[in-house]
Amino acid sequence: MMQRLSNSWQLVKASAAVLRADKELLVFPVVSSIAALIVSASFFVPAWLTGFGQQVMERNADRSIGGYVFLFAFYLVQYVVIFYFNSALVGAAMIRLDGGDPTVSDGFRVANSHLAHILGYAAMAATVGVALKVLADRGGRAGQTISRFGGLGWTIATALVVPVLVNEGLGPMAAVKRSTALLKQTWGEQLAGGLGMGFVFGLAYLVAIPVGVIAIIGAAATESVVMIIAAVVIFVLAILLIGLVQGALQGIYTAAVYRYAEGQRVGGYFPPDLVAAAFRAK
Repeated sequence: MMQRLSNSWQLVKASAAVLRADKELLVFPVVSSIAALIVSASFFVPAWLTGFGQQVMERNADRSIGGYVFLFAFYLVQYVVIFYFNSALVGAAMIRLDGGDPTVSDGFRVANSHLAHILGYAAMAATVGVALKVLADRGGRAGQTISRFGGLGWTIATALVVPVLVNEGLGPMAAVKRSTALLKQTWGEQLAGGLGMGFVFGLAYLVAIPVGVIAIIGAAATESVVMIIAAVVIFVLAILLIGLVQGALQGIYTAAVYRYAEGQRVGGYFPPDLVAAAFRAK
């Protein structure tokens, strides 16, 4: 446990070193989050206002065909947004790992140059997402179990798809196969430390949430509206900041992992043995 915590912290520090060198990389998760919220609102607010939202949110076999079509459309648009900004972030991080000095426009330039593949991969991911949802809804307990593990397998298999798309220009299917092959040939089958960064940020949330709640309670005790609003705003901003930094660092780390898998240098920020320790064979 202590070794896992130590490695996780080293990964965060290495990714943070890149982020400190290029603070503008935070623009990508910020804009991505705003765009994702707009997409969600544009789909679900009209759905609820028209009464269609109930069909979308129905569970098991009660979900209608129209509900699945709605979910596919939502997944598709949402994934396009997520993969586009992730590609921009990874593309900019690659420039930094090459010793360059990326700008926000460099990241968007990289994403724009691979837009067709991003759209194709988003369509594939949306199809998989809906298929897993159908399996969970209509396959009983067994279907739910298969769907859960299928989703986990898909997440692991596609861990390096974005950097593959950005660097190799492969189509969606070829990119997924390439991502899976890179994981298998370099680290074996069992993901051992890839969630280390999430573990560290999980601790950050565990600290921030109780502290924020205590601060809000303390502000409420003063019966000052200004103090209460200030405490709530600061708490929300702190939680959002943690999430945005985590998103930026995860994208940077994914770029470094891909570079290591390809046998390329990862720059002076990531010690090669530390990156290799992110995945271990059984």
